[in-house]
Amino acid sequence: MSHFKDKVAIVTGAGSGIGKGLAQALAERGAKVVASDVNAERIAQVKKEFSAKGWECTAHALDVRDARAVKDMVDSAVEKFGRLDFLFNNAGIAIGGEAKDCELEDWQNVLDINLYGVVNGVAAAYPMMVEQGFGHIVNTASVEGLCPFPGTASYVASKYGVVGLSHSLRLEGAARGVKVSVICPGYIKTAIFDDSKLVGMTEYELGKVRPPEWIGITSEQCAEIVLKGVEKNKATIVVTKFAKFLAAINRISPTFMQWMMTRSFKDALKKRAREELKRQQA
Repeated sequence: MSHFKDKVAIVTGAGSGIGKGLAQALAERGAKVVASDVNAERIAQVKKEFSAKGWECTAHALDVRDARAVKDMVDSAVEKFGRLDFLFNNAGIAIGGEAKDCELEDWQNVLDINLYGVVNGVAAAYPMMVEQGFGHIVNTASVEGLCPFPGTASYVASKYGVVGLSHSLRLEGAARGVKVSVICPGYIKTAIFDDSKLVGMTEYELGKVRPPEWIGITSEQCAEIVLKGVEKNKATIVVTKFAKFLAAINRISPTFMQWMMTRSFKDALKKRAREELKRQQA
């Protein structure tokens, strides 16, 4: 019997990428999926695709920054199905660029969606799960929530926050019958690089920093790994071999990781300066 069969699972950010992969993998396993996304067209298409395959799916177009809307979605799911087994707080965005170029609004947008979006989900679902005596909250962070990265300071801050929130809540939840896990993916082949805002960075430069394809996996492959980790109730689910490698280095020697990332960033700045000089001379 599948761990997820006939269970009720909410997935935010389910219109594309990892969220859609998770929603699909859950539906394939017989779960009753409640999918949401800020993009109304995307989530409507997901519902259409799932319904065509005979999967049970309820769709909500909502912004996870709206705590009231998130609470209403959770309450609606519980009212309809009588329970909530899983909450996948997955919605997120990224902004690429140096911290010196980012406006306060950029920081606020990333933190409001990536961190407070998770907080809103937890605030809506955790008390109810405690009351019913069971449930599993799964929060999407990143390998950048385990290791420092240059060029995405706001994203890193939000994901470190999600990791800390998840590990702390897991301690409390263990005494209340509620499980908590955090997902820390490396490079997943989604549209995040295309959808992300670039600050002080051109499309050309983005192409230079985009990870090589060989270190990445698809969102469907990511979902399979995540659900296996959820079944085992892992505290931290690191996805991709390269992400595990980076996390291991940072765990063994944070100082070496900082040196390596600093050197990489300095090299990138020097290369940018050389290429800019060439363009000016051309």
